[in-house]
Amino acid sequence: MKTLPTLLARLILPLPLLLALPLPLRAEIIVIVSVKNPVRALSNEQAVDLFLGKNNDFPNGSKAVPLDQSEGAGIRDSFYRKTTGKGPAQMNAHWARMLFTGRAQPPVAVGDSEAVKKLVAADASLIGYIDREALDSSVRAVLSIH
Repeated sequence: MKTLPTLLARLILPLPLLLALPLPLRAEIIVIVSVKNPVRALSNEQAVDLFLGKNNDFPNGSKAVPLDQSEGAGIRDSFYRKTTGKGPAQMNAHWARMLFTGRAQPPVAVGDSEAVKKLVAADASLIGYIDREALDSSVRAVLSIH
Protein backbone atom coordinates (compact mmCIF):
# COMPACT_ATOMS: atom_id res chain seq x y z
CA MET A 1 0.00 0.00 0.00
CA LYS A 2 1.24 3.48 -0.84
CA THR A 3 1.91 5.92 1.92
CA LEU A 4 0.25 9.29 2.12
CA PRO A 5 3.52 11.20 1.39
CA THR A 6 4.06 9.07 -1.72
CA LEU A 7 0.54 9.78 -2.97
CA LEU A 8 0.91 13.51 -2.26
CA ALA A 9 4.24 13.59 -4.11
CA ARG A 10 2.61 12.00 -7.17
CA LEU A 11 -0.10 14.65 -7.13
CA ILE A 12 2.08 17.67 -6.35
CA LEU A 13 5.18 16.95 -8.48
CA PRO A 14 3.34 17.31 -11.84
CA LEU A 15 1.95 20.71 -10.76
CA PRO A 16 5.02 22.73 -11.83
CA LEU A 17 4.87 21.02 -15.23
CA LEU A 18 1.27 22.13 -15.67
CA LEU A 19 2.12 25.66 -14.59
CA ALA A 20 4.98 25.74 -17.10
CA LEU A 21 2.63 25.15 -20.03
CA PRO A 22 2.10 28.16 -22.28
CA LEU A 23 -0.94 30.14 -21.20
CA PRO A 24 -3.07 29.39 -24.29
CA LEU A 25 -2.85 25.66 -23.59
CA ARG A 26 -4.36 26.17 -20.13
CA ALA A 27 -6.60 29.17 -20.74
CA GLU A 28 -10.26 29.13 -21.59
CA ILE A 29 -10.97 30.03 -25.20
CA ILE A 30 -14.16 31.90 -26.06
CA VAL A 31 -15.81 31.88 -29.48
CA ILE A 32 -17.28 35.33 -30.09
CA VAL A 33 -19.64 37.22 -32.38
CA SER A 34 -20.66 40.87 -32.51
CA VAL A 35 -23.35 42.04 -30.10
CA LYS A 36 -25.19 43.07 -33.31
CA ASN A 37 -25.38 39.39 -34.30
CA PRO A 38 -28.61 37.67 -33.14
CA VAL A 39 -26.83 34.34 -32.51
CA ARG A 40 -26.77 33.65 -28.76
CA ALA A 41 -25.00 30.28 -28.65
CA LEU A 42 -23.25 27.72 -30.84
CA SER A 43 -22.48 24.08 -30.24
CA ASN A 44 -18.91 22.87 -30.62
CA GLU A 45 -19.95 21.11 -33.84
CA GLN A 46 -21.49 24.28 -35.30
CA ALA A 47 -18.36 26.29 -34.50
CA VAL A 48 -16.07 23.60 -35.95
CA ASP A 49 -18.13 23.48 -39.15
CA LEU A 50 -17.73 27.26 -39.55
CA PHE A 51 -13.99 27.28 -38.85
CA LEU A 52 -13.29 24.24 -41.08
CA GLY A 53 -15.24 25.64 -44.03
CA LYS A 54 -17.93 22.97 -43.88
CA ASN A 55 -20.63 25.59 -43.36
CA ASN A 56 -20.71 29.28 -44.34
CA ASP A 57 -23.80 30.36 -42.41
CA PHE A 58 -24.79 30.89 -38.81
CA PRO A 59 -27.71 28.72 -37.59
CA ASN A 60 -30.11 31.59 -38.37
CA GLY A 61 -29.02 31.54 -42.04
CA SER A 62 -26.95 34.73 -42.03
CA LYS A 63 -23.46 34.67 -43.56
CA ALA A 64 -20.60 33.71 -41.22
CA VAL A 65 -17.00 34.76 -41.82
CA PRO A 66 -14.52 33.09 -39.45
CA LEU A 67 -11.33 34.83 -38.32
CA ASP A 68 -8.22 33.03 -37.12
CA GLN A 69 -5.47 34.26 -34.88
CA SER A 70 -1.94 34.39 -36.29
CA GLU A 71 -0.34 31.16 -37.47
CA GLY A 72 1.90 29.74 -34.79
CA ALA A 73 -0.03 31.46 -31.99
CA GLY A 74 -0.55 29.14 -29.04
CA ILE A 75 -4.23 30.03 -28.77
CA ARG A 76 -4.80 29.11 -32.43
CA ASP A 77 -3.13 25.73 -32.02
CA SER A 78 -5.01 25.15 -28.76
CA PHE A 79 -8.36 26.16 -30.33
CA TYR A 80 -8.03 23.62 -33.14
CA ARG A 81 -6.67 20.86 -30.90
CA LYS A 82 -9.52 21.29 -28.42
CA THR A 83 -12.31 21.62 -31.00
CA THR A 84 -11.17 19.29 -33.80
CA GLY A 85 -8.40 17.19 -32.29
CA LYS A 86 -6.09 18.37 -35.09
CA GLY A 87 -2.67 19.93 -34.69
CA PRO A 88 -1.11 22.57 -36.95
CA ALA A 89 0.20 20.09 -39.55
CA GLN A 90 -3.19 18.39 -39.78
CA MET A 91 -4.93 21.75 -40.15
CA ASN A 92 -2.54 22.72 -42.94
CA ALA A 93 -3.33 19.42 -44.68
CA HIS A 94 -7.07 20.04 -44.25
CA TRP A 95 -6.83 23.47 -45.86
CA ALA A 96 -4.61 22.19 -48.66
CA ARG A 97 -7.36 19.67 -49.53
CA MET A 98 -10.14 22.24 -49.24
CA LEU A 99 -8.26 24.73 -51.44
CA PHE A 100 -7.31 22.08 -54.02
CA THR A 101 -10.92 20.96 -54.39
CA GLY A 102 -12.23 24.52 -54.36
CA ARG A 103 -14.62 23.80 -51.50
CA ALA A 104 -13.53 26.54 -49.10
CA GLN A 105 -10.98 29.17 -48.15
CA PRO A 106 -9.27 29.13 -44.74
CA PRO A 107 -10.22 31.78 -42.19
CA VAL A 108 -8.25 35.01 -42.49
CA ALA A 109 -5.55 35.30 -39.81
CA VAL A 110 -5.77 38.77 -38.26
CA GLY A 111 -3.46 38.77 -35.25
CA ASP A 112 -4.12 38.31 -31.57
CA SER A 113 -7.21 38.26 -29.33
CA GLU A 114 -7.47 42.06 -29.27
CA ALA A 115 -7.36 42.33 -33.08
CA VAL A 116 -9.97 39.58 -33.48
CA LYS A 117 -12.22 41.17 -30.86
CA LYS A 118 -12.03 44.60 -32.49
CA LEU A 119 -12.94 43.28 -35.96
CA VAL A 120 -15.72 41.00 -34.69
CA ALA A 121 -17.26 43.80 -32.61
CA ALA A 122 -17.57 45.95 -35.75
CA ASP A 123 -19.11 43.35 -38.10
CA ALA A 124 -22.09 41.08 -37.37
CA SER A 125 -20.98 38.54 -39.99
CA LEU A 126 -17.63 37.81 -38.32
CA ILE A 127 -16.89 35.07 -35.80
CA GLY A 128 -13.62 34.55 -33.97
CA TYR A 129 -12.05 33.14 -30.84
CA ILE A 130 -10.21 34.91 -28.07
CA ASP A 131 -8.70 34.24 -24.67
CA ARG A 132 -11.29 34.56 -21.86
CA GLU A 133 -9.31 37.49 -20.40
CA ALA A 134 -9.89 39.56 -23.57
CA LEU A 135 -13.69 39.18 -23.35
CA ASP A 136 -15.67 42.38 -22.76
CA SER A 137 -19.07 43.86 -23.57
CA SER A 138 -18.10 44.78 -27.16
CA VAL A 139 -18.63 41.14 -28.23
CA ARG A 140 -20.87 38.21 -27.30
CA ALA A 141 -19.54 34.85 -26.14
CA VAL A 142 -21.34 32.04 -27.98
CA LEU A 143 -19.17 29.08 -26.95
CA SER A 144 -16.66 28.40 -24.20
CA ILE A 145 -13.87 25.89 -24.83
CA HIS A 146 -11.91 24.48 -21.89
